[in-house]
Amino acid sequence: MSFTIDFLDDGRILEWEATADGAIATERHDYTPRFHVAPRDPASDLDLTTLQSVYDQHPDVVATELVARRPGFRRDEEAVLAVDVAHIDRVIPLARQARQLSAYPVGDLACFNVDFSREFRYCLETGADPTPASELSTLRLSVPVTETSNNVYGELAVAGDTVTGSPTDILTAVQGALEAHDPDILVCSTSEIIPTLYDMATTTDVDDFSLSRWPGVDYQQLASRSTYSSYGRVGHSPARYNVPGRAIIDESNTFFYGETNLDGVLDLVSRSKKPVQELAWASIGNVLTAIQIREAHDRGVLVPRNSWRHEFFKPMGTLHDADRGGFIFAPEVGLHENVHELDFSSLYPNIICTRNVSPDVIRCDCHRDRDDVPGLGYSICDDNGYLVDVLQPIIDARDEIKADIRREKDRDDPDEERLAELEGRSGALKWILVACFGYQGFNNAKFGRIECHEAINAFAREILLTAKQRLEAGGWRVVHGIVDSIWVTPDPDVDDSDREDLETLATEITERVEIRLEHESHYDWVAFVPQRKSDAGALTKYFGKVAGDDEFKIRGIEARQRSTPVFIEDVQRDCLERLDATQSPDAVLDCLQDAIKRLHAGTVPVKQLVERNRVSKPLEGYTQNTQNVAALKRVREQDLAVHPGQDIEYVVVDDEKTSRERVALAHEEIESYDASYYETQLVRAIESLLSPLGWDRTIIQQELSGTREPELTDF
Repeated sequence: MSFTIDFLDDGRILEWEATADGAIATERHDYTPRFHVAPRDPASDLDLTTLQSVYDQHPDVVATELVARRPGFRRDEEAVLAVDVAHIDRVIPLARQARQLSAYPVGDLACFNVDFSREFRYCLETGADPTPASELSTLRLSVPVTETSNNVYGELAVAGDTVTGSPTDILTAVQGALEAHDPDILVCSTSEIIPTLYDMATTTDVDDFSLSRWPGVDYQQLASRSTYSSYGRVGHSPARYNVPGRAIIDESNTFFYGETNLDGVLDLVSRSKKPVQELAWASIGNVLTAIQIREAHDRGVLVPRNSWRHEFFKPMGTLHDADRGGFIFAPEVGLHENVHELDFSSLYPNIICTRNVSPDVIRCDCHRDRDDVPGLGYSICDDNGYLVDVLQPIIDARDEIKADIRREKDRDDPDEERLAELEGRSGALKWILVACFGYQGFNNAKFGRIECHEAINAFAREILLTAKQRLEAGGWRVVHGIVDSIWVTPDPDVDDSDREDLETLATEITERVEIRLEHESHYDWVAFVPQRKSDAGALTKYFGKVAGDDEFKIRGIEARQRSTPVFIEDVQRDCLERLDATQSPDAVLDCLQDAIKRLHAGTVPVKQLVERNRVSKPLEGYTQNTQNVAALKRVREQDLAVHPGQDIEYVVVDDEKTSRERVALAHEEIESYDASYYETQLVRAIESLLSPLGWDRTIIQQELSGTREPELTDF
């Protein structure tokens, strides 16, 4: 139960176990990581003994042997070359040399089990379980944005207490907190805190400062910072560091810890066998891959270094039919009363499990004449696919956790800590299930296959159409549907006595499609928002009043957008409540007018007007003088650290300018703001609420100014 594993430069490995009396380290000296080499073509007659003899003479190779393994899920066991390496850092370089050392043509050889992260590889190969046996203690270190580029901190928050003063004062506070809490995990607002504290100790001659639990080793840099692009979106990956004996969670570089909590992270640790530190910085796909690798390992299947799965031959007509997503019914723009939302529970993961959709069984040779996938003619083998074994335990676990959440909430005195734990675990599993479908079509997925992606979509389209037809036959009218959700309201052309019970219909559909159709919500009313430049409905923009509750469900509009200032979000929510109470656009405009007056009177707190936007490129990469450019100019002027892929926060102070005076950074002393600019943003937000009622921005502005264009019906 080693919660973190350290690789020292001298080759020693430290396994750290959390106990009630503190962390205990166990040294290991005998670990040798292993990778494999095999012919890419199973019918190849390549002789691996020549390559083996060359590797045997390499100084970084400890041993080699020919072993029986499966180089793929669709291949039987065959002889492959296993190479044991002296140090974990030499695995990738040695694998790269395989083709050079063998002199075989490029493409004849493939390497396996190469590019695993260090701690995950260790756990996979040794069987070590990184799930903590005892509760892990944490200590949070945080610096304000104004300090992030400084070599010496003048302010640092330690366990929630802000410390200011000389470097010695700050280092003393950190050391004192370490001794008092003895944390297993350091939660840092930025990973750069670690090297900066050590640099401060060096420059101030504080010799006894150390974050480490292991004498003589302070910290290690595992990776440098980088900027990347994924699906057209720029991201930033900060440098990563390791402190012996303690796991590091960098709040600027963690998805699961940020979206869930430590309980969610630890749940995935137990399923993926990626230790806390690696799981914290890992992406959803990275963790899903780790869970898949574990299943492959248990089946004796090797993991390819580079995904290489050609798309099976298919006719042009099949290509056309397969290249489609889930089914979507265009929403009926407007406000609809008495609306019910029904959702298929984990639709795509359940399609995989109930239809046995998996890369190793899709379009199998043994059932090639079968037409198992609707509309595509793909066969699916009767043998259980490995992806089903990966996902079914996660689906079952999340269902159990959600049931526990409902039971806890129904108690007279719910345990809030228990609820937080359950919701963190449920949220973490939700993200894995959300990603499992798209990952099948991801080009670099270790075990993905595009035919699985196509088959899942085909089944999803059939299921949603089945639900629509049965609901309409039962006296309900569909007002919107998208992939796994469907919104219905009583059909006015059907007598109430002839309309079938919705719960009964949901149960019948569930039995027919073998995936649970759940009644998600009942709304007093739901409004579907039109697109900005079209009368057609926006697929993911709607809001509604939950029946029998004071709660609203909001999707896609400004109150749910991460860049929206708090003030505009609050006004939009206030106007939404006014709309619900009065059903009157005039009442909403009164609320808007009051907010505009406060803006121009200068009484809105500046901190409520902060916008947050992502920087997509360096300052020199922009060609237009946008607000982001103005903010980046101020960042450069103040020598702050903001990289492409990171967020920048600012207040618009004069939107007419094009210089850096156009905005002020959120941490600056800001005396004024551009009221006209924020008025425009307010009107835009209220347009989202009133556009389902036929009011666009022009009408709103005319009503605000007391003017209105006469219409023929007025005469």
